[in-house]
Amino acid sequence: MQALIIFCQHQQKVSRVFIKQLVIKFLAVLTWSLSISTFVSAASQTNNQFSADQSLSLRSAIQQAQAVDPWLTGNRHQQRALESLSIAADTLPDPKVSIGIANLASDTLRFGQEPMTQLKVGVSQLFPRGDTLNLRRQQLKSDSEQYPFLRQDRREQVTLTVGMLWLNAYQMQQSIALIEENKSLFSQLIAVAEARYSATIGQAQQQDIIRAELELSRIDDKLVQFSQQKNAYLGQLNQWLMAAKQQEETSITRLNNNLVLSKELPIIDRQNKAYVIAKRYYSNAELVNTFSSHPSVVALDNKIKSVRFEQSIAKQQYQPEWGINASYGYRGNDAQNNNRADLFSVGVTFDVPLFTENKQDQQLKAAVSKTEAVKTEKQLRLRQLLGAFSSAKGRLLQLNKRQKLYEEKLLPQFHQQAEIALNAYTNDSGDFGEIVRARIDELDATIDHLTIKVAQQKLHLELNYVFSKAHSAPSTNQATLTK
Repeated sequence: MQALIIFCQHQQKVSRVFIKQLVIKFLAVLTWSLSISTFVSAASQTNNQFSADQSLSLRSAIQQAQAVDPWLTGNRHQQRALESLSIAADTLPDPKVSIGIANLASDTLRFGQEPMTQLKVGVSQLFPRGDTLNLRRQQLKSDSEQYPFLRQDRREQVTLTVGMLWLNAYQMQQSIALIEENKSLFSQLIAVAEARYSATIGQAQQQDIIRAELELSRIDDKLVQFSQQKNAYLGQLNQWLMAAKQQEETSITRLNNNLVLSKELPIIDRQNKAYVIAKRYYSNAELVNTFSSHPSVVALDNKIKSVRFEQSIAKQQYQPEWGINASYGYRGNDAQNNNRADLFSVGVTFDVPLFTENKQDQQLKAAVSKTEAVKTEKQLRLRQLLGAFSSAKGRLLQLNKRQKLYEEKLLPQFHQQAEIALNAYTNDSGDFGEIVRARIDELDATIDHLTIKVAQQKLHLELNYVFSKAHSAPSTNQATLTK
């Protein structure tokens, strides 16, 4: 009986050694698989699960949004309306024609009874004050010239807005891919902990399994949060991709029902590197001179030019408004059938602007104030561009430092820490909780690194918008994007 007990104990010991060796081999394989997993830039290394023609790139999203933007269509119609009005404004008022019977005898209503009775036909023409018509034409024409620059600014705004939404959705998409990749690794860690706990190997405890399952639940919660944010960004992005025409809307909606973004992070080429990375200081005067060619600022310049015509038009109100009239009166024969001479009349009318204090003077003051108000709009716009540049430049320089820190120190250190913790646990000299914490830290650092890289491209978009330049003949040019 004692021999049987000794034999059973020996077999149990052999089983524990076998299970321990099996677990150690499993952990070694797990260590190798973890070491080759991507942790620096999952955004560009994740395998593409969809074909290229099903994914939406940043360039395609911006082009589609600009192509179907109804604001641009409305702006073109507004410009055409002003151009038509400018032609109509330089035209004299229509002449007025009057036809009537004058001085008809009321007792008999006979046309030839009285010598003053006549059939009268008159025409009158009004001539506006001074050069008002020509100035109105120039004002409307100048007003219409700002619209091409407004459209160019709108395209740049669409590039910025749609680019931001695309990058936000991309960040959530790639963060989800990173978490799903690490989720399988945590599942393997749970299996290892359960095997060690079942075999009572080393320091394996039930709390190790609970801790691993808790972290796995937290990962699931992060997946839900990131999925919610991704859906929100994609919903906003889809609004910009909807076409106005039904036939276009059908094809685009078919794509957006399963909208998948490209797996590679686009590198947005900046046109303002000299201003951002240059060591020398650029004064506000130099920056204002540069920003003066921004489409929104050029549009305001044209608006100021248009408003200035109101001052010239207001000055014309001090001149008289002229009018001429002519009439022809036909008279019938008298009672004795004698022929009567017809009558012809011509005259000139004009007003005399004598009481100008409460009318013309105030109109001129209003025109001057309106011009100064538009000039203030331009100053505010330049201040906005200066502030946007200063803010984006400062944030970009700090992000560049953070990216360098993550790639050269933090990411390798987090990865090394995770490997050391796993090796220590494999050799029964480490704590399972350290493995979990190390892997969570590595995952968080990888997501933070992805966030930094996406934020850099967002700032590139902002700076490209700030430094966009107006063209003499604005076209549908797109922002420069290269992969």
